[in-house]
Amino acid sequence: MDYQHSVIMDVGKCKGCTHCLNRCPTEAIRIRDGHAVINANRCIDCGECIRMCPHNAKKASFDKLASLPEGKYKIALPAPTLFGQFENLDDPDYLVEGLLKLGFDDVYEVACAAELVTEYTRRYLKQRGISLPVISSACPVVVRLVKLRFPTLSENLLPILPPVEIAGMLAKEKAKKEHPELKDEDIFTVFISPCPAKVSYVKNNLSGEKSNVDMVVSVSDVYFELLGVMRKTDLPNASSKTGMVGLSWASSGGEASSLLNDRYLAADGIENVIRVLEDIEIESHPNLTFVELNACAGGCVGGVMTVENPYICRVRLRNIKRYLPVSLNHPPQDDPERGVPDRYTMTEPEEYGHVSRYDESRKEAIRMMKDVNAVFATLPELDCGSCGSPTCRAFAEDVVRGTANYEDCIAVMRDKLREMEKGTKQ
Repeated sequence: MDYQHSVIMDVGKCKGCTHCLNRCPTEAIRIRDGHAVINANRCIDCGECIRMCPHNAKKASFDKLASLPEGKYKIALPAPTLFGQFENLDDPDYLVEGLLKLGFDDVYEVACAAELVTEYTRRYLKQRGISLPVISSACPVVVRLVKLRFPTLSENLLPILPPVEIAGMLAKEKAKKEHPELKDEDIFTVFISPCPAKVSYVKNNLSGEKSNVDMVVSVSDVYFELLGVMRKTDLPNASSKTGMVGLSWASSGGEASSLLNDRYLAADGIENVIRVLEDIEIESHPNLTFVELNACAGGCVGGVMTVENPYICRVRLRNIKRYLPVSLNHPPQDDPERGVPDRYTMTEPEEYGHVSRYDESRKEAIRMMKDVNAVFATLPELDCGSCGSPTCRAFAEDVVRGTANYEDCIAVMRDKLREMEKGTKQ
């Protein structure tokens, strides 16, 4: 099955500039026929092209809140980031009640599941024989990036389902326990996401099985709806079930710092993420136990489907956390193995081929590599992007693959014109 992406492009708005070309972390974008073209096999739905496009030609694809189905028991799954979008929100209960006023039958905070994942991660890190450092699998962009560009690090990925998946699972179980008359098909879970990568996660069942999330809407979409129903005239019911640990997951470092382990590293921003993965691949940090990586600057608060400035959002979340207990969600203490339950672990997800692979045949790949090196040796190494490829090296690969013409390089054409001019004068 083809990978379903959540980052889409409006060709009519694209001007063929090189902003997205130069920022794409996997070199998935080319400029062809005056507009950008996205290679679906390389795209990781990080949203950098959305963030950088000055013409709004790239956008995130997600479900609309208005399309909620009738006749279903609807459960909202708000991401921790949503709580930091609102000014003067000092009590998460107001937001939970606001979601109920929008028509949801129940609310299950993803932050609650994040607190469970934190405890299970502690248990996992105590196991013997695991590949260190363990890389968090909470960010779908990082997981896909590892599979595409750093496949040797796949075994380092934390094999625990991300909080959103566990939240969907537990929300449905809670609904059936409280309402025995409900069947599985009667319950509809809606994740309120800060980024397009989590939309792709649900669409492609990256947990290895059918996702427990039925629909994904954006934080920005829900934000404007909540503004009309959230009021501070009455005290809300005590309905929020999250603590400091769960809300901390919205910001970079929140997941790692909750593990009570000093041997961790937390990095955010796709360029920093790639740099850290390169270091791990060459074992530059042998003493690390856990690595938390977030593709968006600042963590999930920096997602392109949010409203508020990520740094303001972080401050607001910190203010909310001051009044919360450390954690309200813990695994059962009667677990004899004290390990990670099978239902919270990932089944083997889809494997991806390395994006740098030239061909399945080693002989053909070696031949192509030699041809690429030969073409690259004749290029100016300016990485100007005028040819429609992000770098001269990428352009050489495109030429060998037959997706670009050698004369597309303006430096090559300039030299040819000079040679022609000399010949004419002689």
